[in-house]
Amino acid sequence: MWLLFQTNLLLLILLYFYFSYALLSSVFPCSCQLQGKFHLNGVHKTGDVILGGLFPVHFFRSVPDLSFISDPQQPTCHGFYVQGFRLAQIMAFAIDEINRNSELLPNVTLGYTLYDNCAELGIAFQGALSLVNGQEEQIILDDACAGNPLVLGIVGDSSSTRSIAISSVLGLYRVPMVSYFATCSCLTDRQKYPSFFRTIPSDDFQVRAMIQILKHFGWTWAGLLISDDDYGHNAAKSLQSELSRSGEGCLAYFEVLPRDKDTDEVRRIVNVMKKSTARVVIFQYLVYYNAQVVRQNVTGLQWMASEAWTAAAVLQTPHLMPYLGGTLGIAIRHGEIPGLREFLLKIHPTLHYNNSYGNSMFWEFTFQCKFSPVPSGWLEDGGALCTGQEDLEKVNTEFLDISSLRPEYNVYKAVYALAHSLDNMLRCKPGNGPFSGNSCAFTVHLSKQIVLSFDENGDVVPIYDVMNWLWLPDGSTKVQNVGEIKGSAFRGEELILDEDKIFWNFDSKKPPRSICSESCPPGTHMVRRKGEPKCCFDCIPCVYLSTCCPEDFWSNPQRDHCVLKKTEFLSYHEPLGICLAATSLLGTLICAVVLGIFFYHRRTPIIRANNSELSFQLLLSLKLCLLCSLLFIGRPRLWTCQLRHAAFGISFVLCVSCILVKTMVVLGVFKASKPGGGTSLKWFGVTQQRGTVLCLTSIQAAICTTWLVSSSPTPHKNTQYQNDKIVYECAFGSTVGFAVLLGYIGILAFLSFLIAFLARNLPDSFNEAKLITFSMLIFCAVWVAFVPVYISSPGNYADAVEVFAILASSFGLLITLFGPKCYIIIMRPELNTKKAIMGRGSES
Repeated sequence: MWLLFQTNLLLLILLYFYFSYALLSSVFPCSCQLQGKFHLNGVHKTGDVILGGLFPVHFFRSVPDLSFISDPQQPTCHGFYVQGFRLAQIMAFAIDEINRNSELLPNVTLGYTLYDNCAELGIAFQGALSLVNGQEEQIILDDACAGNPLVLGIVGDSSSTRSIAISSVLGLYRVPMVSYFATCSCLTDRQKYPSFFRTIPSDDFQVRAMIQILKHFGWTWAGLLISDDDYGHNAAKSLQSELSRSGEGCLAYFEVLPRDKDTDEVRRIVNVMKKSTARVVIFQYLVYYNAQVVRQNVTGLQWMASEAWTAAAVLQTPHLMPYLGGTLGIAIRHGEIPGLREFLLKIHPTLHYNNSYGNSMFWEFTFQCKFSPVPSGWLEDGGALCTGQEDLEKVNTEFLDISSLRPEYNVYKAVYALAHSLDNMLRCKPGNGPFSGNSCAFTVHLSKQIVLSFDENGDVVPIYDVMNWLWLPDGSTKVQNVGEIKGSAFRGEELILDEDKIFWNFDSKKPPRSICSESCPPGTHMVRRKGEPKCCFDCIPCVYLSTCCPEDFWSNPQRDHCVLKKTEFLSYHEPLGICLAATSLLGTLICAVVLGIFFYHRRTPIIRANNSELSFQLLLSLKLCLLCSLLFIGRPRLWTCQLRHAAFGISFVLCVSCILVKTMVVLGVFKASKPGGGTSLKWFGVTQQRGTVLCLTSIQAAICTTWLVSSSPTPHKNTQYQNDKIVYECAFGSTVGFAVLLGYIGILAFLSFLIAFLARNLPDSFNEAKLITFSMLIFCAVWVAFVPVYISSPGNYADAVEVFAILASSFGLLITLFGPKCYIIIMRPELNTKKAIMGRGSES
């Protein structure tokens, strides 16, 4: 009662607040007041639809005073980054190109707002919030408190750390963010980042690509240097996990490089490298570190660069080439952008301010001059004054080099991915859409539509170029393409290398060896070093033969060489196998001959008096019993292991079922011959006989099927019998299954023996019961003796014992049941008459 009262009270309170809010909303319009503005640097272009962008036009920023006793100063950025500036220009170029394309987004003009994130998380986050919220002083909300964001999608960010922080917020509102450089595999989590996409492969593929290169050159021992951020730590975690899973190598050391100029820490890491035996170093970060490499003369190493640093011009300088020359790395696949160079040549510092942020800085950076007002002392120190008349086309600058567009092409693809998704959404007609119920996406849910351009994790088809840092004789450097690696859902990672083009920075001009321990020589075996990776081991002289060689090998008497063990199984090429196979075929032939005799004389009294149909079924089942023994000879295969016992069990149950029914018919006919016993024959008609045999055999088929499905027999290499031999055999899979199969045959055989034994004293005209009694006695004796002999037989002799038991019991049934009849038919035809049979019956 009290719980019901609390529930009703809570409902009333909620209703009160709801109606109070509705009343106030109707009287006083709701609004949001901007509490402050972020001072962000960027470029803008108006349009019907705005796309946002975040690019590192500067590389560093000054840290404001965060004393929390006054408003913090706005951070200032410094260190102009020409590569980041070019990325922003690529986005502007792509949007201009789309606006000129009448086929893509017709009647829609794209605009953009691009912010400089200064390669700093805080500024990037401010930029992202400004893009999705706007910078209006006051926002009036409608009744539904809903509205379109300022931008429909954002291209960026380049950093995994910044992308993680921004996407965790943008994902709440399904604002799509397409990164061109964030590779952290953690960003594939669609639960945490549902609206994040990227045009660069994730670190998962990058790690597998690097492992493929390590594997190709046999480098199993390497060091790892990473940055102290999400990108570095996640990449290291993926690399360690993949190395452990694949078993392709080990890490000699794993060092996190400091983000500041901590000289002592950098010096310690360099010492670790110099002392290590690893000749291969994978680096994912190298800022503040290259100076120590030069100072301490760290040579003789093979460097491997991640995609973030493979094309980094800051490391490809002549004074670093003696140390870093020959570096192998993977790089984003390059692409071509027609018309880009002409667009970049139009950049000029006098363009309109809204579309010219960074132009003046780029101009000063490129021509090494300053615009007025110049810093004090600039002109006195010989510095040049920028006039704006300098010719950009005549200067040698990497900015205009469009021969290897890698992250730039990713930006280009990101813009087009957003544009095509928006175009598809605008062209979508309700009822023909790609979503549930053939619906279309709304503009506020562009992230739904954009998934059509990416896989289920927001990634693109992975492919990398393999690059090599070439140190030319004149001292200059060149980064050349020496191969590629691409991912496939069916074939894994496919590496293609042109090794003749690779420059190796060693005197030998060959790839180095980087292993922790050499392979153990003959006469020794591997022992892991305690506390060290599995790639490091000692080679200990062999004491016992079993410790020297792999499982399939055996040591020679001198214990200096491993030889392949002999293999053993019941073969068609050895005398025992030949004899058993010949006996099986002979028995099959005899069955065929007897079947022919019975068929030819099927109308004679001795055949008709002994249930000819069951006799034919019995002969056919005996042929199957004899033939199934061939499955036990030869090298065990999966199909023979599965088929041999199933065929054996079903064949023998069919055979014994026929005998059991035959015995029951004999007993039934005898009872029918007595006064008042005529009704007993109705239970032993032809239909009942066939049904009984089918039913009994189906039970065995069900047992075999259950055995094969639940725990199927399989081929097995047994090395326990003899140290110098491998015995190929079929493991049962389930001993219970085999026991049930044999037990069912035994039950039917015992019942047949019991009924035949009870009917053994019937008149002579029905004396087949005596033959059945004798045959079942032989059958049971064979299989009772089989069990202990089979268990104690080693190796391939176990199969030989089972084959012998099959042949012995089959021949016993064949001879005892059909021998006397064949003798009368062939040797004593005068007895094969109704009168003779009945006469013999009366005499007894």
